[in-house]
Amino acid sequence: MLKFEKMTEEWLDFIAACRVGRAHDYDIVEGPMADDTIFNYVQGFIDGKYSRAAFWELAKFKYPTHQISFHTARALTALKFLEGVPVYEK
Repeated sequence: MLKFEKMTEEWLDFIAACRVGRAHDYDIVEGPMADDTIFNYVQGFIDGKYSRAAFWELAKFKYPTHQISFHTARALTALKFLEGVPVYEK
């Protein structure tokens, strides 16, 4: 499991590597989620439109949501079913 408490240099490098298709060996990754706005900044960083310093300047007032991402079938064994709730359409 890989866990990021907040957006850091390591987080940016990991997200950028994932966005360009580099594989990793983690079953579960937890931490800040790059929403549409932050993803645009990450993509600009990847494309060379933004320097690392410019990325952080743009991202400093963005507060990403939290994400837990399951990447392997083995990761799913960490989940435990608690209950089901019926959903009805009106």
